[in-house]
Amino acid sequence: MFVHPEFNPVAIQIGPLAVRWYGLMYLAGFIAFITLSKRRLKFFPAIKELDVDNLLTWGVLGVILGGRLGYVLFYKPDYYLHNPTEILAIWEGGMSFHGGFLGVLLTCLVYCKVKGWNFFDLMDFVAPSVPLGLAFGRLGNFINGELWGRPTDGWWGVVFPQAGDLLPRHPSQLYQMSLEGFALFAWLWWFSSKPRSRAAISAWFMMGYGGARFIVEYAREPDRFLGTLSLGLSMGQWLCLPMILLGLVLLAWSRGKPTALQTMAPRP
Repeated sequence: MFVHPEFNPVAIQIGPLAVRWYGLMYLAGFIAFITLSKRRLKFFPAIKELDVDNLLTWGVLGVILGGRLGYVLFYKPDYYLHNPTEILAIWEGGMSFHGGFLGVLLTCLVYCKVKGWNFFDLMDFVAPSVPLGLAFGRLGNFINGELWGRPTDGWWGVVFPQAGDLLPRHPSQLYQMSLEGFALFAWLWWFSSKPRSRAAISAWFMMGYGGARFIVEYAREPDRFLGTLSLGLSMGQWLCLPMILLGLVLLAWSRGKPTALQTMAPRP
């Protein structure tokens, strides 16, 4: 059994300027996305390095707006219906991965319309560069001592004082970092190392993330204001089921489809 050290959330303090660990994890995720995406340009002739920078900017907006609105709609709709002025109070916490995911999809759809690209070609380009950012985000959750797991008798249990008790709990943040972060990255990076049928990479991202998150949710403490829902599943699990099913449909649909190398115009 281990006791969470309750890290100082501020990594660097220079006078009034405070740089938080969670912010550094986001920065690491952004750097990973740019670095990895630019290594994949050879498979997507129409995409330029400037597009990668633009996609990161658009994606950040999609993550923030979608993540917040997703939390409002999926997790606390009644509360925010009666307290609408708090919807934009992001600094108080409350973000949803699934909402952020939908926000990124929407911004990428708009970007494809502007550039005249096929939506799934762009999604296949983006998908392998995302999981490392997710891993850094989960590491940030662990450093902050938030989103802890359910109680466990295992020797690897961690006591999170922030939970308000002395129960050893699953370090579910590290489980998610390992599965939906590093493991999913390794699989997608290998799978995308050669041209694949349109939407196949996107399909594996959706199935991989959805499946990994669904499994880890059994070890993660449900939100106390929600608990478990129908069939004993958490809200996170219910939101992952459509991802898994849609991924399966996309994978079946992708068979025989052309690759981006065959359909995207070369870079000038």
